[in-house]
Amino acid sequence: MTMQSSGTVGVKRVFIGAGCNRIVNNVSWGASGFVSFGAHNAVAIFCPKSANILTTLPGHKAVVNCTHWLPSSKFLFKAKQLEQHYLLSGDADGAIILWELSLIDGKWREVLQVPKLHKKGVTCISGIMLSQTEALFASTSSDGTICLWELVFPPTRNGDCKLSCLDSFSIGSKSMVTLSMAELPGTGGQIVLATGGLDNKIHLYCGGRAGKLVHACELKGHTDWIRSLDFSLPISINGDANNIFLVSSSQDKCIRIWKMALRSSITTGNGIYKKEEISLLSYIEGPVLVAGSSSFQISLESLLIGHEDWVYSVQWQPPLVDSVERDAYYQPQSILSASMDKTMMIWQPEKNSGVWMNVVTVGELSHCALGFYGGHWSPSGDSILAHGYGGSFHLWKNVVNDNWLPQKVPSGHFASVTDVAWAKSGDYIMAVSHDQTARIYAPWKVEASLKKGEFWHEIARPQVHGHDINCMAVVHGKGNHRFVSGADEKVARVFEAPLSFLKTLNNASLKKNCSSDDVLTDVQILGANMSALGLSQKPIYVHAVHEAPERGVADGLDTLETIPDAVPTVFSEPPIEDQLAWNTLWPETHKLYGHGNELFSLCCDHRGELVASSCKAQSPTVAEVWLWQVGSWKSVGRLQSHSLTVTQMEFSHDDNFLLTVSRDRQFSVFTITRTGTDEINYSLLARQEGHKRIIWSCSWNPHSHEFATGSRDKTVKIWAIEKESSVRPLLTLPQFASSVTALSWIGLYDRRNNGLLAIGMENGQIELWRLSYNRADDGSISAPGLAATLAVRVDPFICHASTVNRLAWRKNDEDHMSMQLASCGADNCIRVFDVTVE
Repeated sequence: MTMQSSGTVGVKRVFIGAGCNRIVNNVSWGASGFVSFGAHNAVAIFCPKSANILTTLPGHKAVVNCTHWLPSSKFLFKAKQLEQHYLLSGDADGAIILWELSLIDGKWREVLQVPKLHKKGVTCISGIMLSQTEALFASTSSDGTICLWELVFPPTRNGDCKLSCLDSFSIGSKSMVTLSMAELPGTGGQIVLATGGLDNKIHLYCGGRAGKLVHACELKGHTDWIRSLDFSLPISINGDANNIFLVSSSQDKCIRIWKMALRSSITTGNGIYKKEEISLLSYIEGPVLVAGSSSFQISLESLLIGHEDWVYSVQWQPPLVDSVERDAYYQPQSILSASMDKTMMIWQPEKNSGVWMNVVTVGELSHCALGFYGGHWSPSGDSILAHGYGGSFHLWKNVVNDNWLPQKVPSGHFASVTDVAWAKSGDYIMAVSHDQTARIYAPWKVEASLKKGEFWHEIARPQVHGHDINCMAVVHGKGNHRFVSGADEKVARVFEAPLSFLKTLNNASLKKNCSSDDVLTDVQILGANMSALGLSQKPIYVHAVHEAPERGVADGLDTLETIPDAVPTVFSEPPIEDQLAWNTLWPETHKLYGHGNELFSLCCDHRGELVASSCKAQSPTVAEVWLWQVGSWKSVGRLQSHSLTVTQMEFSHDDNFLLTVSRDRQFSVFTITRTGTDEINYSLLARQEGHKRIIWSCSWNPHSHEFATGSRDKTVKIWAIEKESSVRPLLTLPQFASSVTALSWIGLYDRRNNGLLAIGMENGQIELWRLSYNRADDGSISAPGLAATLAVRVDPFICHASTVNRLAWRKNDEDHMSMQLASCGADNCIRVFDVTVE
């Protein structure tokens, strides 16, 4: 039977949450004003003004190591008229992809894949704009090679870029991890390239725009790995702009500024050095760099000591507009450094003595943080951005007179996101990840006289754990917000929302008059503290906050044995990383013991009375599904059926059946009956081999007793329970291009015979299928009466770039024609889509 379609299905991206890969050269701030970063094997783009991730670019097969804009923020002055900006991204397999962004409509396209010359991962990409249509970029790899490329941009949109390899050479056995390029002043187009890495030296290469690069000299001084290099634009000294500076940072905790001065500027025509006054500006002469017919004297301008740990990143401030000549730009003498000591510093020379000093220090003081991997200037130089060990961003803006204040930034998981679920109220989504955290995202509604809208943000981090978290289940029913999580341990943990979160949620959803709510008045726990081992979270009671405990001097020290107390806070605006990491924990109320291996799957029934759990298993006894009674949290059942790990479970809409699917390629349906004395009776209704490979996912029809199963064999099958006694197959959808890893079924218009099935796959793609069927008088469905049609294949640029792990629907009570779909994946991303049926 062909389905009678009642309209089209539209899908629109609402929110993307993702953390940054914990790699040094991962982030780039472009002249476009957008920031690029790698999120697993996707390239993510976020707008600092709105603090939202705009899109992710799929294409890489391996983890993205580095990104670089053409033009970058340094070359904003050469990009004023550009309508297309370009982005380079390199991954751990050695592949480099060029992307194009049209500023007019915000559309992205993959332009080309750079010929693969690197045999190992790309560690750094750096480029310079020669003109508005021509650029040079170089890439370095852990295989010890450097490649230099020329890129000519098309004059019109969607044109072809011309790419040519100018040079490729090997440095040696020690891999290079950073590089920088510049045009040498006064040389008629000579290029200098600096690279550094594991041999503690800075290697300088010179050459023409179209010729081979020649090794010019080495700069020695650092005593550990070189981590970052950056050339300035020409700096005017005594009226001559014939000097450029190179700044370098290292794991020896030091920053060095190297001056490269055109020889003619420091010698007379007879080759006799001018006499210079001996002062603090005097430098130690280093090697001479020969570039064509010109030569440059290299000297150590300054040694900056201030950081207490490895300095991962240094960057010159982008050029500023000359206050006198509006069309002219100048290079500010200002350097930003980022270190693993959790600080970023701005260094500038003192006006009178010329000695370089630390003028601004900003940092992340959370007990959880382990430092910064990189720091970046905004194109205008009024904001600085850091990315840290926890996959997080930190943004400060110079509000006035060097008063740098923290700003909102996007956030998300920095490892595979394993499970996602909507709150029972639908006000937020919760996700858990192998980054050992549970996070809550919600739309923060804005109501002002001029603007009204909402933007999604992370508003709480209820669990920060010591094990990778594999699964979670939101507890439905009446009462406070609760959830159960399962990690790489044998214990499931139950958490309950504290008072500080409930009030923050009210602020986010603009619910002003909730102080009389029974839940708010009953909750006596304000927040939670982390234990020393990072496993349990202890409650902080409301009455205890007013009792200031006496603490000795030693008690306040941040040591390995003691950790600072959390300060539960009610937020009136979206919290930043410092606050999220420590002050938004939920207290743990119960531990559920019973499983013999690590937890793998959890689900809760719709009444909020039962929670089912499963663990990793290789035998029938370990593969048992445990049932827990909500409230008392006692074990009330152990369901045996499978011989290997149960991968997903779900209760039917009326809670009369529990469906389980397993690695043993079978699905099982259990009947669940409840007696008046809170006893649970259960029995195995059916067990059947449903697929030829592992069954990863399952989902019930929300209005009746049909269900879908999805498998590694790339198929989705629809089944029906016959007269509550047996299961029979109804339909098999056409084979998909990739393994089916996630399913979620939602009913349309509250009708029993119309629904949407969301299907997520291993390649990151999401498809929505329309299911409709005719029922007989007894309610059963005949096979010819069921039809499935593809409603929409979601655009890859808003889909995941890796395996979709879970899908979850939310109905819109106000508009039955629109719904929201949440998804999470192995690309570290969580996504929310608006789905409309016309």
